[in-house]
Amino acid sequence: MKLQHIIGADLSKESVDLACHQLQTHLQIENSILGFGQILEWLKGQKISCSNVMIVMEHTGLYSYHLENFLHEHQISFTKVPALAIKRSLGLVRGKNDKIDAQRIARYGFEKRDLLVAASKPSKALERLSMLHSTRDRLVKHRTSLICAIKEYKSVLKQSDIIIQSQLSVVKTFTEQINRIENKINELVTQEQSLKDNFRLLKTIKGVGPVTATAAIIKTKNFSQFANSRKFACYCGVAPFEHTSGKTIRRKTRISHLADKEMKTLLDQSAKSAIQYDKELNSFYNRRLDMGKSRKSTINIVRNKILYRMFAVIKRQTPFIENYLQTV
Repeated sequence: MKLQHIIGADLSKESVDLACHQLQTHLQIENSILGFGQILEWLKGQKISCSNVMIVMEHTGLYSYHLENFLHEHQISFTKVPALAIKRSLGLVRGKNDKIDAQRIARYGFEKRDLLVAASKPSKALERLSMLHSTRDRLVKHRTSLICAIKEYKSVLKQSDIIIQSQLSVVKTFTEQINRIENKINELVTQEQSLKDNFRLLKTIKGVGPVTATAAIIKTKNFSQFANSRKFACYCGVAPFEHTSGKTIRRKTRISHLADKEMKTLLDQSAKSAIQYDKELNSFYNRRLDMGKSRKSTINIVRNKILYRMFAVIKRQTPFIENYLQTV
């Protein structure tokens, strides 16, 4: 599709600022269903066809939820890009407001127009699964924070103190709600066949539990967004990259800190679990350490092996089978 117009969108809770790069025009609307209707009038007034326009916006969580549904409904292409990518592309800038931010996003989109990929509409089940998973993650973090606080209070207060008891009661409530959400996640996964099959296949890999499997399905849009494990490894921040220049800079190959930190953490936990229970990975891990290799780099290799296994079982649609032959 040849794009004739790139529009940058800066979203906040209350409003949306739109800027067309080629025409240098601007529109501010309410971030509501009523406000979104003005987009169609604005495009029509500028003689811009919905079929050859691309709206570029940053990842803003739920702020863009209703706008995305509106754009899908009216078949207007859009894409979401990381805020950091836009910020770094701008170079030195001075000042900011919503209008200027929309113009800067539009300029970024225009410069990258040949690389822009329109977002596809996720299934209702996948959309709901993402919300449940993020809610569970938030509750787990709150519960962990309270548990840490309780441990500190126990060093100076009695177990019966109301400060400890009140927090224990809240921890119990968090645990109950987390269990409810996990049950809903399992229920939702079983309702859609493709989700059910992929979820089951991922869990056949040692080290990959329900939470990691769910996160992988969400991040990859049920393994439709990334072509292979290497691309997903880049997204997760576990793919090593070379750092050399000429004859003077010869740094070690290292991973990037620009990553999905949640998925990276889950893969780290999966790798450490797999090292304990998977004979092949356990042997590989110990062999590398015996060779003097670092523990950190070895665990990162295990992360990548797990990702490779994930994409392999999904592509083949067959469960992972441990085929480790003990050498003498």
